[in-house]
Order: sequence, then structure tokens, then C-alpha cells
Amino acid sequence: MGTSTIAGVVRATCSAIWMRLKASVLPHPTRQQWLDIAQGFLERAQFPNCIGALDGKHIRVKKPPNSGSQYYNYKQFFSVVLLALADTNYRFIIVDIGSYGSTADARIFRASRMGRWLQSNQLDVPQPANLPGSTGPPAPYVVVGDEGFALSSQLMRPFPRRGLDAKRRTFNYRLSRARRFVECAFGIFTHKWRVFLSPIQLAPQNVNVVIKACVVLHNYVRTYEATPDEDAQVESVPSGSDNIQLGRSGLAGLRVRELFADYFLSPIGSFPSHQ
Repeated sequence: MGTSTIAGVVRATCSAIWMRLKASVLPHPTRQQWLDIAQGFLERAQFPNCIGALDGKHIRVKKPPNSGSQYYNYKQFFSVVLLALADTNYRFIIVDIGSYGSTADARIFRASRMGRWLQSNQLDVPQPANLPGSTGPPAPYVVVGDEGFALSSQLMRPFPRRGLDAKRRTFNYRLSRARRFVECAFGIFTHKWRVFLSPIQLAPQNVNVVIKACVVLHNYVRTYEATPDEDAQVESVPSGSDNIQLGRSGLAGLRVRELFADYFLSPIGSFPSHQ
């Protein structure tokens, strides 16, 4: 069988897997599903009003012909980016696939449908609600990310590492507990589908089709076949998380971050093992 024939079979098979499984294992969440996701982050990460952990994963590819430095990332290899929002069951909620490796996560997020939908409130995210036990101002439902993303009222990132006081250290710790779920999801994804352990020898458009198929297969396995024993080992899986340059902060985001930080340091919101 010729190379082009095999490539066509792989492409057709991966496309069929994506089309067959996407609606069942990667649907657009309903408001109740967002609330269920938030409950998972509250119970497993002690981070209330959180509807997902966000990060970008660089998928290694061979250098596409005549592509210059578009696919060459800051880690000094060629890649396309899988940007994903994950829940506490290590499933992907929303994904954006195929951006150039040279593009910063924050820019990919702003340009993605995920980012536009979140900013324009098209994801049916619940309205702001009081943090558990608090009578203070309602807090919006947020996603959490690393320093590579810009702070906003919908996206929480850590405080800068210099000059951290107790409140900011506590906030950063709680955020890192929530963010680790997307890191672990990427670790499981990479080691389950071992095609991602070395550069994929396909054209970028075909790489994207392979990633799509593996994303829905990952969610299928996590939904129907994951076992407690496997989950006990999840956090030891290397994530391959990618940190990049800082984004600019918005005033609304600063206020929301301070609201969470104050809550985490209060008697009702404290978590004893944050030291």
C-alpha cells in the first residue's frame, strides 16, 4: 500500500472518529453542566466558582515546507498548539486546535472561538454567585490559567512571583491546585496516545485531524473507561505544560482576583494545607 493511500486512510478514519464522537463526549456545556464542573473544582481543588483549567500544549511536528518560523516555538521545536479547557475528571471541555507554535497562548485564546464565546457570554455560564459561606459581593464564574494568559474578570492567573505576601501566596497556591487538572489531562493524553511522544510526520492539516480524533477518544476513555486505580496515579504523569510571556491585566480582573484572594485568606474560605 502506498504512502499517499495510507495517509488518506488515516485522515478519513480520524475524521470519522471526530464526527462520530464529538457530539457525545465534547458537547457545548449547559448551564447545569458548568455548575457541576464548578462543584468538582470546589470539592477537589478548593477553588469555588471555577469552570475549567486552561492551558496550551505544543504538539511536535516536522517542519512544514516553506513555513519559515511560523511553527517554531519558544521551546525551540516545531509545533502546533492544542489549547484546552479541562475539568476535574481530566476531560477536555472545549478545545482549539492547530494554531502556529510561534503564537503565544494568550493570543491564541483571544482569537479562538472559546475566548470569544467566553468574553461575549455565549457559553451559558452561570451568573455571578456568592462564594461558599460568604455574604460579600458575588463572584463571577472563572477559568484558571498560568502566567501566559492575560488577567480578566473571566480568567484568573497567578499574582507575579516577586514580593508575594501571605494573601497572594495563598491565592497562587489555590489557583495552582485548580490548574493542575489541565496539566494532568495533557499528561494522560500524551502518554495514552503515544503518537504525541515524537514529532508527527504529517502535514499540519493532517496533524490537526489526528489531534481531533485523539481528543474525543481521550474524553471517551475518561468518561466510560477510567478506573479509580488509574486516577490515583494521574498526578504523577508529566504534563508538558508550557509557560510563556506575561499578558496585560484588566482592572475588572484585578478586582475579581482580589475578591478571591481575600476570600481564601478569610476564616470561611481558608484551606489548612496551603502553607
